[in-house]
Amino acid sequence: MSEDSAGYSAAAEVALVRERRTFVQNVARGLRQAPLTALLGLVIIAIYLFVAIFAPWLAPYDEAQIFDQQFLPWGGDHLFGTDKIGYDVFTRLIYGARNTLGIAIATTVLAFAIGGALGLIAAINRNTWVDQSLSRFIDVLMAIPSLIFALVLLSIFGASWLNLILIIAVLDSTRVFRITRAVALNVVVMDYVEAATLRGETTGYVMRKEILPNIMPPLVAEFGLRFCFVFLSIAALSFLGVGIQPPHADWGTMVRDTANLIQFAQYDFKTAMTPFLPASAIALLTIAVNFVVDWFLHKTSGLKDEM
Repeated sequence: MSEDSAGYSAAAEVALVRERRTFVQNVARGLRQAPLTALLGLVIIAIYLFVAIFAPWLAPYDEAQIFDQQFLPWGGDHLFGTDKIGYDVFTRLIYGARNTLGIAIATTVLAFAIGGALGLIAAINRNTWVDQSLSRFIDVLMAIPSLIFALVLLSIFGASWLNLILIIAVLDSTRVFRITRAVALNVVVMDYVEAATLRGETTGYVMRKEILPNIMPPLVAEFGLRFCFVFLSIAALSFLGVGIQPPHADWGTMVRDTANLIQFAQYDFKTAMTPFLPASAIALLTIAVNFVVDWFLHKTSGLKDEM
């Protein structure tokens, strides 16, 4: 290796280290300036992710293990008792984090991949047959209530993990298409986009390098909000019996399976609260994500807090 090449490599490595250090410093500064609600939301999200990743080590029993007695009260070998089938509720709560979060994240990513790509294509080909065809097709899909449409499709094709992810992702990609197209239309008319087109860059290059980086803040915020809607949709479908199927744990299914315990409130208040455990897990994560999204939107909007 020549001296010039070695010197270039060393300089590039130093620049990379400096860039990483600057990124870490910016993240640390942003966290220090974040409001209490955003920090609380980040902590809650981190706890949920930790539980989802390490579920097999945190749960006292196997996810599919069934015990002889149903509707056992809290305490003893079963911290939160058992449900109508004989599953340990505490174990199902832990594994529910893994299954529900995993499917919700995969579905949201797929929805953004589909809707984002189509939205960028429509924006680049604005006022052409491509834009009009995509927009009208999306209008048709958005005119159908998503939850009812998903319920019908899952009833027809079966309530498998793959079908659940694909159907919700396609239906939810319509909202992603709309916001991507809307924000991209303000960027495609910029001079630097036209310059890239005139110098012969491909459509894919213009989308990735010129448009996408300039519309990321609203898309990142929309990702958080869309995750909440997908998360709630999966829980609702599971509650209706066409979402995640046993023996896999899911919080929506747990609410349905333990709902009968509410009638025991006058005899055992703690046992009667069992259905509210998965319901609270769903609500808490939704609130936490919204806290973080609100902070991110405020931070990227350029607005300053008034003193």
